[in-house]
Amino acid sequence: MGQSDLDLLTGADATELLATAVSTAGGELVDWSVRQVDHRPGRSTTVAYRARVRWASDGGVDAPVRTETLGASLGRPGDQQVPGVLTLDDGEHAVAVWRFPGDPALPALATAYDAESVATLLGDLGVPEVARGPVTLRVRAYRPTRRAVIEASTPGARVFLKVVRPDKVDDLHERHALLAGAGLPVPKPLGRNADGLLVIAPLAGESMRHAVRDGGAVPTAAEVVGMLDRLPDEVALLPRRTSWSENAGHYASVIGAALPAEAGRAAHLAAVVGDRISGLTADEPTHGDLYEAQVMLESGRITGLLDVDSAGPGRRADDLACLVAHLETLSLLRGWDAERLRGLAREYAAGFCGVVDPTELSARVAGVLLSLATGPHRVQEADWPAQTSRRLDAVEHWLTGAPG
Repeated sequence: MGQSDLDLLTGADATELLATAVSTAGGELVDWSVRQVDHRPGRSTTVAYRARVRWASDGGVDAPVRTETLGASLGRPGDQQVPGVLTLDDGEHAVAVWRFPGDPALPALATAYDAESVATLLGDLGVPEVARGPVTLRVRAYRPTRRAVIEASTPGARVFLKVVRPDKVDDLHERHALLAGAGLPVPKPLGRNADGLLVIAPLAGESMRHAVRDGGAVPTAAEVVGMLDRLPDEVALLPRRTSWSENAGHYASVIGAALPAEAGRAAHLAAVVGDRISGLTADEPTHGDLYEAQVMLESGRITGLLDVDSAGPGRRADDLACLVAHLETLSLLRGWDAERLRGLAREYAAGFCGVVDPTELSARVAGVLLSLATGPHRVQEADWPAQTSRRLDAVEHWLTGAPG
């Protein structure tokens, strides 16, 4: 799929698409904006929208305007239609459109976003302390067709509901159970259902991102490595997932499709990353997606580790590079202390060089940065082309300079 697919779901044609879907559901589209884009060249394009809608059931033209999250995914003509999802097919493109929480790929999301259903589910799963009393739900994350996280709480307790595709929930439960059983501070799995919903317990502490943002105490490089040393050997026996740096070519193609002016540079950088990490055995236990938002702290001490979805065999350098690359990316964001965060990224890199090969670490930092360079377009920042180019500049820096 090429640039025309992006235009179809993010350009002027999307107005008619969304208006038709809303009208079919009994509403009037007032306006809309793109919130998130997941473009996978040659595979799929999925977009989340912030839409303002008047619903006939609320009173027609006199009804209040409500803010809704809509989703649309571009597939192939003849794709199976899903109940509750409008599929528009012009013979060339088949686009599925839905209203949150009716995501066709995440059937458990409707249950997870209904307070009465959640109370019943938690009672059935043996979590009665949350099931007692009114349940309040808060969406913490949503990636259309991929995953969602919803916090469910009562005055006395709370849990988190992770929603994934049904064929992934058993694997996700296994990872949480394995790591929790080995004594790692990961969320304890409390139960799951076949539709793709996993219930997990909360962790103590506060996200490391807050400490990074505010200049608070953070763990040393040695403490981060020590936490990874606690990963049990059994993690290396789990199904292997391609790391961020190994997927550099894919992310370069995503950048090139969204921003053709940078296509050549992105492809070249991806090729350099690929050359530098090729042929390395990936059989060490890894977290798979380690960065500051995944680490919980109390007074700078690590108390928790989140999102173990990608835990499995890999390279220790990938985990360490992921943390460094995310800190480097935060230094490029408006409102963040660029100099302090850039210094923190290099401080961690210097500390990690005593554990992994510095050349490999730099290449993998560059690879993760290349994946993160898709972010400005994905979340539709106002000046995303310029921000994408800045992130590619950072990729170049880590490929040409020594870590630390």
